[in-house]
Amino acid sequence: MHIEPELVSPAKMVFAYATAAGAGAYSAKLAWDSIRNSGVVSLAARAVISIAAVFVFFEIFPHYPVGVSEVHLILGTTLLLILGAAPAAIGLAGGLLIQGLFFAPFDLPQYFANVTTLLVPLFAIKLMADRIIPASTAYVDLKYSQALALSATYQGGVVLWVGFWALYGQGFGAENLQSVLSFGAAYMLVVLIEPLADLVILAGAKLVRGLSRTGLVTKRLYA
Repeated sequence: MHIEPELVSPAKMVFAYATAAGAGAYSAKLAWDSIRNSGVVSLAARAVISIAAVFVFFEIFPHYPVGVSEVHLILGTTLLLILGAAPAAIGLAGGLLIQGLFFAPFDLPQYFANVTTLLVPLFAIKLMADRIIPASTAYVDLKYSQALALSATYQGGVVLWVGFWALYGQGFGAENLQSVLSFGAAYMLVVLIEPLADLVILAGAKLVRGLSRTGLVTKRLYA
């Protein structure tokens, strides 16, 4: 997941440093809350699983360049529902960094813009999940409509941030606008896949409730 190299100039990238710092600070808060709730070992284990999953999403799953970015199947809602918000945030940031360091070094200058693009929509669906999923409902009992709402919010947030960086960096010229619209239209097709993937994975988790005792999943998955 990346915006194209040099889409945002180094001078304008200062704003991305600020947004990424804010996302990092909120991720740290979520991590602290997770440690208090489940312990540091559980958080670390789930974070490692999340980083590995994000690496698969970025490098192994099919991805296609469209307009100002690439279309990836980034299962942000799946990470949140299975592992929790803090491990999901760590996984997205860590997986993106590994991709830049070892596989796509040309993406590193855009790292802070890209990490903002991935994390802020994650925080949005975390807040949405807290609102639309009753406290008495375990994530394994999620309805399709709830999964769809979370997925649409996450993918829509990614599209909005990519569009923002493109317009912020290159302006409102016709060619740039066309590239943004092409990316947005292609990327939102992911919404057709992700809710179904979420429900399939949650159905699988429902069959192995022993995971609740391992610390490898969020407590909310079953509780």
